[in-house]
Amino acid sequence: MQGVASSNAPMELHDRYRLLIDAVTDYAIYMLDVDGRVVSWNAGAKRFKGYEESEIIGQHFSRFYTPEDFAAGMPQRTLDQAASGRFEGEGWRMRKDGSRFWCHVVVDPIRSPSGELLGFAKITRDLTERKLAEESLKQSEQQFRLLVQSVTDYAIYMLDPTGVVTNWNAGAQRIKGYQPEEVIGQHYSLFFTEEDRKKGTPQRGLATALRDGRFESQGWRVRKDGSRFWANVVVDPIRSDTGALVGFAKVTRDITDSVEAQRALESAREALFQAQKMESLGRLTGGIAHDFNNLLMAVVGGLEIVRRRVDDDPRIVPLLDNAIHGAQRGISLSQRMLAYARRQQLHLELVDLSALVRGMADLLRQSLGPWIAIETRFPLSFKPVLADANQVELALLNLAVNARDAMPNGGTVIISAREHRLDTKDGSLEPGDYVCLALTDEGTGMDEVTLAQAMEPFFTTKGVGKGTGLGLSMVHGLAAQSGGRLSLKSEKGSGTTAELWLPLAVNLPVPAEKESVEPPESHCLMALKVLAVDDDPLVLMTTAAMLEELGCEVIESDSAEQALEVLTQQKIDLVVTDQAMPQMTGTQLADLIQQRYPHLPVILATGYADKLGARAGYLPRLGKPFDMDALAEKITAVMSQL
Repeated sequence: MQGVASSNAPMELHDRYRLLIDAVTDYAIYMLDVDGRVVSWNAGAKRFKGYEESEIIGQHFSRFYTPEDFAAGMPQRTLDQAASGRFEGEGWRMRKDGSRFWCHVVVDPIRSPSGELLGFAKITRDLTERKLAEESLKQSEQQFRLLVQSVTDYAIYMLDPTGVVTNWNAGAQRIKGYQPEEVIGQHYSLFFTEEDRKKGTPQRGLATALRDGRFESQGWRVRKDGSRFWANVVVDPIRSDTGALVGFAKVTRDITDSVEAQRALESAREALFQAQKMESLGRLTGGIAHDFNNLLMAVVGGLEIVRRRVDDDPRIVPLLDNAIHGAQRGISLSQRMLAYARRQQLHLELVDLSALVRGMADLLRQSLGPWIAIETRFPLSFKPVLADANQVELALLNLAVNARDAMPNGGTVIISAREHRLDTKDGSLEPGDYVCLALTDEGTGMDEVTLAQAMEPFFTTKGVGKGTGLGLSMVHGLAAQSGGRLSLKSEKGSGTTAELWLPLAVNLPVPAEKESVEPPESHCLMALKVLAVDDDPLVLMTTAAMLEELGCEVIESDSAEQALEVLTQQKIDLVVTDQAMPQMTGTQLADLIQQRYPHLPVILATGYADKLGARAGYLPRLGKPFDMDALAEKITAVMSQL
């Protein structure tokens, strides 16, 4: 019994190993003879490679290799290396159906107790899924790397946990100017300004990213060449699967252009707001001045007529003269308001500014007083400007008086001029040639708040009763209406420079001198039949009274429509009409009159510098408010041309 048991024991152990190997399905385990032919085949080999045991036993294992590896002699090299000790590797293998799979292979030699090579034990594992995952990851990493490297609008790079740069993309190179070899290994504080480095800004950014999970900020950064740019910066911590800090991802964008564009937009919005505010004030001021003119028209005209009709009573005449003088001051104020509103009548002509200033020398000295010294700095030759000489004189006098008031203890006023060409639009100035007439004082100057309001109407830093606040407003309006501008430069305690820019009169012919019309010695004109048209009853009554005082027969009309009806019924020698009337303006009325009665003269009375349309653009104009002398002179000039 013992012999039987002894003879059966090895067979049972062999069966156990056989059963064990056949039970393994995740590995292909089989044997090769010394020539590489398959001598055993387990269930795992069948599953991986698709061959039945009967199909593969006795076949050479090289059939599992790809054509490329077979041609390269890979099967024999595998056996040679295994015979020397062991072979282990990975590669593509072929299934029965011709498909490929990626496998891990181990080949060990099988030797007899005496060391004779009996064959090889070959273990193969299918790692296709892992290989595909690795390839996919590799491809994804490569694509991501290409993506990051291709980005040029953003600097994208990594830092190690201490803040040292570990990689560098093309955007970082473009924005910051460093080549990868120049910056990798350097601490990222290299990109910060000296002030930020002293304040610890780089370290604070990394600490914030660690604490909050993200850090974002904007600030100045420094390029390789030392120039600065305004950057938007985002820093994110990078952690491993275990949560350990690997480093930081840093994304920087140069937003200098967008920030400057935003600032320019805000500046433009502020300029637009200021322009709209000034335009609104101008319309308001112009409207007030228009109504004020009508009131002054009635006052001045009535006072003049009364003054001519009363006897030289010493108790009455001084009061009338004083009232007329007060009304004339009101007219001056009204003219300043119209100047600010850019609605005054300008008589543009060629003006030599150097000669104009020389001609004003005595007036300026008298106005400024003995404590103010005046210096003039003009070039030897000077081109004329196109402007209203009287208004320029008034503007310069206003600026000089302001300078005097800013220097209560005396000082020096410098009046200078220079020619300047603008090739592009500069604020309100169109491209062209200009003269900058500047007046500089050594006075108290203005702070930013005062400077911003200085040209607004009725704004003044002088005491009550010492100024109307319309001086600079008037100069501003004159400059704008003349195609130029007024600019003020001032600092508190450092004086003020006022610059009046006026366009050069380039290639304009010198206008022929107009024949002067002498006013009549007597206010008694020929017996003209005059149609007076005005929608304001006060002005209409005053105008009619002044015309009657001059010896004219007057027919009154309170609208353009009524005036046209009168013309169909009576023969009229002259029409004097207001401009601003409802339904039909004075210029529209004049157009109709010139169409229907081409030989009937029309005088347009207006306080505005309106642009007249059609044929009415050549009408003689009478500025309101006017006195009797101005009315008589205008009528004489018009009738003498018939």
